[in-house]
Amino acid sequence: MVTCYLKYVIDPKKVNEFEQYAKLWIPLVEKFGGQHHGYFLPSEGSNNIALALFTFPDLKTYEEYRIDSFKDKECLSAFEYAKETDCIVSYERSFFRPIFE
Repeated sequence: MVTCYLKYVIDPKKVNEFEQYAKLWIPLVEKFGGQHHGYFLPSEGSNNIALALFTFPDLKTYEEYRIDSFKDKECLSAFEYAKETDCIVSYERSFFRPIFE
């Protein structure tokens, strides 16, 4: 099992646009076999940092999702929405192995 942690730097004037972007991706990750744990928008503290967490059974399945997402109509629409709204300044991606016990 591998959990992807995404840290976004977003335009603080476009939090609503980023929220819409986030809502597009939650079912898309699940469509490709992942489990989405949600997006986390700024509240107190920094007004330009947002996070997302989702899990895939293994890194291979995640990599297949990434490849397939660039061919999927709904995913391409979500990518285009982010580009049109310019709500994401940058992002970084890290992978973690969860421990439950």
